[in-house]
Amino acid sequence: MRGKALVLVDWANVYRWRDSLKKEVDAKLLYKSLKKYGEIKEIHLYHGEDDNEKSKLFLIEMREVGYKVISKPVKYVRFIMNGKEVSQRKCDFDLEIGLDCFENIDKYDSFVILSGDGDYATLYERLIGHKKQVIVVYASAHLGREIWQMKKGIFKIEIDRLLPECLIKNVPRVVKPRGEIEVTLAKKGGKVNG
Repeated sequence: MRGKALVLVDWANVYRWRDSLKKEVDAKLLYKSLKKYGEIKEIHLYHGEDDNEKSKLFLIEMREVGYKVISKPVKYVRFIMNGKEVSQRKCDFDLEIGLDCFENIDKYDSFVILSGDGDYATLYERLIGHKKQVIVVYASAHLGREIWQMKKGIFKIEIDRLLPECLIKNVPRVVKPRGEIEVTLAKKGGKVNG
C-alpha cells in the first residue's frame, strides 16, 4: 500500500464469497487481519439494517470490533417466481461507498475495496484519475467483468491469497457432498475449523 489507506468493506458482497470459498469470511478476524497493516487508518463496513435480530446483533458487534459501520434500511423487493410471490432483501451501498471515497480523497493515498462488483469500475477509474492507489480484494468467481478488464492503476487481489486466516469462521461448516449433509469439526488450538 502507498501512504495512508482507507478500507471499504461491502459486506453483502463479501458475505456471498462463501459460495466459492466454501467457507465464511469472519468479519471480526477480517478486521484484525486488516489492522496488521500500519498504512490502514480506517475500516468502513457497509451493511443493511432491518428487524432481523441476527442482523441487529451483527451491526452492534461490528461497531464494538472497531469498524466504522455505515448502514441504512433494507428494502424488500417482491416478485413472482414459478407462480409464487417471493421477497428478496436488497440494500446496495454503491453510492455511499463512492461518496465516502471522494469525501476522503484528500485524506488517503490508497483505497482498498472489498468487493468484486463491476458497478465500481467508474469509481475506480476516477480514483485512479486523482492519482490514488486502488486495491480491489475479491474472491474467485466474484470479480465483475468490468473490473477484470481494467489494466492500469489497479491492483486485484484474491482474498484467500491476501488474508487466509480471516476465512475461517468459528462455527462448524456444513458440507454437502453428493446430496448428503455432513458436519465437519476439527478442534485445533482452541479454534473450530470447518
